[in-house]
Amino acid sequence: MKEERNQPSAVPGQKSGKEIDVDASVILSDETTAREFFRIAMDRLRTVSEWARISANPSAGFQLTDPLGNLVNRKVSKGDLIKIDIPGPPNPEGDGYDWVEVEHEEITSTPDRDEYSFRVRPTQSPLSAGDDTAHFYSGESTSTFSVTREKNVVTAAVYDRNTKPNTDADTVTGKVRDALVGAAGIVAFSGMQWENLVKGIVK
Repeated sequence: MKEERNQPSAVPGQKSGKEIDVDASVILSDETTAREFFRIAMDRLRTVSEWARISANPSAGFQLTDPLGNLVNRKVSKGDLIKIDIPGPPNPEGDGYDWVEVEHEEITSTPDRDEYSFRVRPTQSPLSAGDDTAHFYSGESTSTFSVTREKNVVTAAVYDRNTKPNTDADTVTGKVRDALVGAAGIVAFSGMQWENLVKGIVK
């Protein structure tokens, strides 16, 4: 686990549920090269639609949409949604998908350190009239994605906080699906999926 002082400020405090930290780093020859690679890694992280491609063993599909659920072909920004297609039964609350909203985004820079991060939280489907969280995790759960450069080292990381299964689905099918997928996701999906992603970003 990374030390707290190295985590982006966007990472919330851990209150309940599971806490998962995953990271991968690469050491560059000098700081100039590291700054150039930081920009490459940041672009990879922000290009959500390419996550499955850059992950070594992808297990889910990710698509970036605007707040209305329309697919967009650009870098991620605050207010966007990410539509997730995971293996297993489709989510009846989310028109077959799980959804998260990009609720925070920031970039900071000092002579020795550059950092970019964004944080997502489970949300309702923009394609549904309901307001139930359309995700196997509860609305208290967050994932914070980051790329940092410290001198000549570039690191990609994901910080899951307060992760626990969603119990707010309206339908029995939705409740069972979220309970099963959520419990499995906390143990396997998050760790494996995010490990493949961060390795791909700094490859």
